[in-house]
Amino acid sequence: MKTILFGLWIMISAGMSLAEEQTVKTEKATFAAGCFWGVEDLFRKVKGVLDTQVGYTGGQTTNPTYKQVCTATTGHAEALEITFDPTVASYKTLVELFFKMHDPTQVDRQGPDIGPQYRSAIFYHSAEQQVIAQEVKDALQISGKYKKPIATQIVPGATFYRAEEYHQRYFEKNGGPACHFFN
Repeated sequence: MKTILFGLWIMISAGMSLAEEQTVKTEKATFAAGCFWGVEDLFRKVKGVLDTQVGYTGGQTTNPTYKQVCTATTGHAEALEITFDPTVASYKTLVELFFKMHDPTQVDRQGPDIGPQYRSAIFYHSAEQQVIAQEVKDALQISGKYKKPIATQIVPGATFYRAEEYHQRYFEKNGGPACHFFN
C-alpha cells in the first residue's frame, strides 16, 4: 500500500494524472502485400498489434471504392493500417513479418492477384520507420534468400481510405482459405 501511495504522490508531484500514466503510446504501420484480407488476418494475431483496418492508399483517387481500385486506374494499393504498441511489438518486428508473409520479389502481383493494387509496399510514417524498412529490405536482399531483386516499394505514407465494412476482418467473419502465411 505504501508503494502505491508513494507512486501516486510522485505522479501528482510531477503534475501527471492517473489517466496520463495509463495511456499507451501507439504507432501506425501501413503495409501492402497483395490481398489485404490475408495480411490483416496474420497481423491481427501478433502480440502488440492493437487494431487493424484494411483500405486503400498510395494513389490519386479520393475516397476510392473496392470496385474502382480493382480497375487498376486509381493508383491505390490494397493495404493494411496497423495500430500497435511499440513496447510490445517493434516496428522492425512488424516489417520483418511483412516480408515473411508474401513474395516481395513479385511486381504488381501476389499469387493469382495481378495489378498494381496488389503491389508490395511499405508506407512509412516517420523518418525512423523509413530507415528501419530500408535496412530490413537491404539485409534481406543481401541474405540471398531471393534469387530476384526485392520489388517492395518504401514510400511515404499517404491518405489511407478505409475499405468497405464487409472487407474488415474478412476471414473472422467469413472463414476461408488462408491466402498468406509466414514463410
